[in-house]
Amino acid sequence: MNRFYLTGQRTFGNRGCEAIVRSTVLMLNQTFGKVEVLVPSDDILRDKQQWPEASQQGVIFVEAYLPAHTKYWVHLQRLPFKFLKKAGWPFPFPKKLRDEINNVDAVLSIGGDNYSLDYRLPSLLMGVDQLAMSLGKPVFIWGASVGPFEAEPHFVSAIRQHLTGMSFIAARESITYSYLTETLGLNNVIQMADPAFTLAKEVVDTTLFWPKESSNGVIGLNISPLIERYKSNDQDLRAETIQFIRDAVDKEFSVLLVSHVVPLDGNKNNNDAVYMADMLAELAALGNSVTIMPAHFNASQIKQVISQLRCFIGARTHATIAALSSGVPTLSIAYSVKAKGINKDLLGDMPVVLPTPELSAASLMAGLDYLIENEAQIKAYLESKLPIWRRRVELATSEVKARMGNNG
Repeated sequence: MNRFYLTGQRTFGNRGCEAIVRSTVLMLNQTFGKVEVLVPSDDILRDKQQWPEASQQGVIFVEAYLPAHTKYWVHLQRLPFKFLKKAGWPFPFPKKLRDEINNVDAVLSIGGDNYSLDYRLPSLLMGVDQLAMSLGKPVFIWGASVGPFEAEPHFVSAIRQHLTGMSFIAARESITYSYLTETLGLNNVIQMADPAFTLAKEVVDTTLFWPKESSNGVIGLNISPLIERYKSNDQDLRAETIQFIRDAVDKEFSVLLVSHVVPLDGNKNNNDAVYMADMLAELAALGNSVTIMPAHFNASQIKQVISQLRCFIGARTHATIAALSSGVPTLSIAYSVKAKGINKDLLGDMPVVLPTPELSAASLMAGLDYLIENEAQIKAYLESKLPIWRRRVELATSEVKARMGNNG
């Protein structure tokens, strides 16, 4: 039996992380036969409750490694000193983590965009992956957006050297692929799709929260507190979104608010459900034309809900992937290159990406109008592309097997 360790994973509170883990485990089982997959977790009990069938798929939740000094180190690395940028992760690892990694056959570094500057320098992740390499384990960056790193010029040579040591990097979109191969000059990069394009749906009863059907159908909307970091100085994202919802209802649409990041411990920070429930309170006069999906749904259940919408507008990347992979016309609210890359690959030059600094009631409505006017064309594009995207995930998993020198 083959055993794998998933670095970069911490919690299923982000349903995008859950979607990546679920679909990756499915692909590993299909390709290798029965497997064991060590999944790091900050809260093993709650993650198990989120995915009760995980153990049947070979998942073993293990304690995630996040030492207290991590936040101090990554803050220190923000200082403008070259040696700090190149220092990587200079701290020793505990025996428990070393033993866990030493007892697997390969390491998949997941997380979607962990290898970027969105969350400061990825020093701890680099350290864990380097630990695996030092133990002779093949390490793969799995279905990710990577970089760019030029905002930290002294870090570029260090990250290039680190990435060169990967067995391969599976880029989930062409912007990452081009950056790694052309800008960084790496030759260990393959093209993949985000593994969540293969996520299975889980049927749920929508009758208790579905908005009343209007003549133009139900659209889904996901707005996250995360994008507040990327707004322009004079922009009021909340007010603009609320006005858009009112305008959509005036145009005979119903609106379902869809949360995709909801901490399992109820923490209100970075919580889509809390952020959007506050908006919903200001829209009470619209009655059942605007409702919100229950916050406790898992990634597979959310995908099932999204698949029933006429159109979707989303800020969380994996909420939009759930929509796109279900053939639902989607407008992505972007705060980084990843949304641009994924949509460019699927839909070409269609204007289906809205940069966060450009978000307004008017731009959201223009995006919705475009989705409706081009609904048939978008659906046809997705229908033709999605089998190819799913096949890319299967081929990348087979390539992991080949690089491991394993034939079964």
